[in-house]
Amino acid sequence: MSETRHVPVMLQRCLDLLAPALATTPGGAPPAGGGTAGGAGGSKGPVVVDCTLGLGGHSEALLTAFPAARLIGLDRDPEALKLAAERLAPFGDRATLVHAVYDELPDVLERLGVPGVQGVLFDLGVSSMQLDEADRGFAYAQDAPLDMRMDQTTGISAAEVLNTYPPGELVRVLRVYGEEKFAKKIVEAVVRERQREPFSNSARLVELIREALPQAAKRTGGNPAKRTFQALRIEVNGELAVLERAIPAAVASLAVGGRIAVLAYHSLEDRMVKQVLAEGAANTAPPGLPVVPEQYQPRLKLLTRGAELPTEEEIAENRRAAPARLRGAERIREDVA
Repeated sequence: MSETRHVPVMLQRCLDLLAPALATTPGGAPPAGGGTAGGAGGSKGPVVVDCTLGLGGHSEALLTAFPAARLIGLDRDPEALKLAAERLAPFGDRATLVHAVYDELPDVLERLGVPGVQGVLFDLGVSSMQLDEADRGFAYAQDAPLDMRMDQTTGISAAEVLNTYPPGELVRVLRVYGEEKFAKKIVEAVVRERQREPFSNSARLVELIREALPQAAKRTGGNPAKRTFQALRIEVNGELAVLERAIPAAVASLAVGGRIAVLAYHSLEDRMVKQVLAEGAANTAPPGLPVVPEQYQPRLKLLTRGAELPTEEEIAENRRAAPARLRGAERIREDVA
């Protein structure tokens, strides 16, 4: 079931970016950077972390392409972990799956006894499964309960956000996370309607947004509700706050020679990733030094020129790839105290 509906985005390019860190040498030794898999399989070999396991499409490809690699897969969604475990069962103890949010990566690695990893992959945003399961409430194209929690065992739902947030806070959420120009109009309509009857399902919200927006705004850019739904999803799951912690933590977990690849799907995510990777690749020495000491040298080397985009062929095969932006970097030195 999972394989038919899940097409991993920019799969081959992600594999190519990570390959130099995960492919073994001709003699069978792991790449430079050392580290043992510890709890992630037990023997020496490159360790790769899929921080956004989802249905396991990228993970399956990583384990297939790099036979010596051990994989640690993280996901906050128990249902995704269950389906991914079925998909990755043929790889046995080469795959260790953990119920965790990706900013918990340092704790997970410490628990598994893994001092450093050779690869990290992030495929950000909402997963195919979450979009396809109507009762999760992520998709504006079908009526469903307004939930949007990636982990339905914890946190507040999108309905609670809509029904309880003060108007000013709702406007901020829509403007900042959805980049919605008409946030104030939408929120005025939401506040008016929630007094009449609290929100519970997505269809009513979609209809309200259609009615609140000017005609001109509805003629371009696809479904007029998509920015509001994006904003609510990010707020409910704390996605940007989590990402702000997770990307630096992932870079810090890389052994020298290790590589990170990040797929982002909207400008806020991509900007954050770009900033962390660019800072890591920058010389931080005070101006005017004749020789730059090692502690000021870049820790990272950028592997992509700006953000790489999916090909037209891939977008034709998988429409969810359209907004993807891929960035990668390699760890080139240890931190110097």
